[in-house]
Amino acid sequence: MEKEYLDKYEQNLTQKLVQLLTGWNRLNGELLASADLDELWNTLAEGYLPDGVREIAKYPTVSLGWMMYVGMAVAHLWDKDWDTLRKQPDAYARLRAPRGFDAMDEHITEDILKLKKEEVTSAEEVVRTCATLALNQIRHEGVEPQSPMAFHIYVRSIHALYLVGISTELYRLGYKNCPA
Repeated sequence: MEKEYLDKYEQNLTQKLVQLLTGWNRLNGELLASADLDELWNTLAEGYLPDGVREIAKYPTVSLGWMMYVGMAVAHLWDKDWDTLRKQPDAYARLRAPRGFDAMDEHITEDILKLKKEEVTSAEEVVRTCATLALNQIRHEGVEPQSPMAFHIYVRSIHALYLVGISTELYRLGYKNCPA
């Protein structure tokens, strides 16, 4: 029952995020994905969770949204420099290390994605809005804070944000037909 509930929660959140991003012309109504990037999820989540969980109480949209940036970065590196990323024993540490968790968004948008200033501002708005939508969805579930279920809902939420981060970057790079 719990797995079914969590699967439905994640599916619903992902669908809402895809609809939002499609309305902003950041997606075309579906998730774009790669098996390589799906396989990287567990390793990335393992590295990310200590940072994300530590920040959730004070900075919930950062704690959620930074995983969307991680998805964007790995999608970009998959397209441009996959061999380097996949050979890293801790891919998440590579993304975080140059500037630390707090400035990981800037490192990803400026150094990896190489976005122009106005594109960075737009990406910030998109990530903030998606993270806020995820946070509202979490709160709507009425789960007891700091409970095991709250942790599982959080993990499912960052997974949904990771997937839409991948999708938005693949879409930006011109991919149109690699559905999840």
